[in-house]
Amino acid sequence: MDSLITAAARALATGDPLGALKRVALREDAPALALRGIAMAQLGDLVRAKALLKSAARAFGPREAVARARCVVAEAEIALVSRDLGWPAKALDAARATLEKHGDHVNAAHARNLEARRLLLIGRLDEAESRLAGFDPTTLPPASRAAHELVIAGIAIRRLRTKAARAALGRAEHAARQADIPALTAEVEGASLVMNTPAARLIARGVERPLLLEEVEALLASGALVVDACRNVVRDAGTIVSLATRPVLFALARTLGEAWPADVPRSTLVARAFGGKHADESHRARLRVEVGRLRVELRSLADVSATKRGFALKPRRPRDVVVLAPPADEPHAAVLAFLADGESWSSSALAIALGASSRTVQRSLEQLAAAGKVQSFGRGRARRWMTPPVPGFPTILLLPGSLSSY
Repeated sequence: MDSLITAAARALATGDPLGALKRVALREDAPALALRGIAMAQLGDLVRAKALLKSAARAFGPREAVARARCVVAEAEIALVSRDLGWPAKALDAARATLEKHGDHVNAAHARNLEARRLLLIGRLDEAESRLAGFDPTTLPPASRAAHELVIAGIAIRRLRTKAARAALGRAEHAARQADIPALTAEVEGASLVMNTPAARLIARGVERPLLLEEVEALLASGALVVDACRNVVRDAGTIVSLATRPVLFALARTLGEAWPADVPRSTLVARAFGGKHADESHRARLRVEVGRLRVELRSLADVSATKRGFALKPRRPRDVVVLAPPADEPHAAVLAFLADGESWSSSALAIALGASSRTVQRSLEQLAAAGKVQSFGRGRARRWMTPPVPGFPTILLLPGSLSSY
């Protein structure tokens, strides 16, 4: 490798893409194309970066498997940043295996981190954790250690293990300072904000207050009966009853939980569950049916008792009933939760991340756009949606993840 290529690679490793381009901008050989692609990615021109890396991968000879694998890893990172979740994950896995086989442990670790970050983004926490299990990051350079700790912190945050998350963020901050890369330091600082920003609202006995992640963790371990409007479940410390696919039943449970220990008039339940303004006999009959179904679903946790004017929630054993609600009630909160990261998303990527149909996501985006909450650019398959982070609307509890891992 010649001196200019070596100098450009060192510049990229220290976060100086312009310094790298000065050395290889006019060259068309494979190593220079690869370095130019990485530099353009650091500068934010992802389309040009992807094209350069593809050209570099083609230009490397059949005996340069490691170089081609590095190009694949760089392409995978661009796909992740541009939220191209349909990018072939098997190609990244094959590239990581090639790098490990040839002793390039630093880039192999970077590929492992990218695999885990993608799995974390779509809520497959167990798989993300297994990718990093048993891996020792202490031998990595500071930038790679910081990236590794950010993934560890992300998994811990989603699982509401706040002590582990703070420890990982502390290690990431230390490694980022050692690396002295401003963009990496800013990424760590942005991730740390989640720990100090209200993540949900607690509604209990008519009083409402914000909760930090540590407080949410403590609440879910407290033994209280929690109607969780972030995940659409009803739970205590040991049992979870999911109503995510039963919106009417969850609307009834939330309304009863917000009013506890008082009862709720039938007219209020009809309005919240069915959208009806007046409770006629058909509404009352339907309400009785749905309340019966709710009793069956919650039989291990609580009963729904009839009163003179409506219904009341009665826990099976003496304890408080509380509602855990998002920081702001939004009709398409899950979509906003992803868009709040400030990146541009395609509707197909959002559908993959949410586990929903593309048409459902498109309808949500169109309604949010009509309300001025999101904006799009591009056309057809190149169309992307984005919004700046919404102040006061942290999103951790709305992102997908294992219910049992709270």
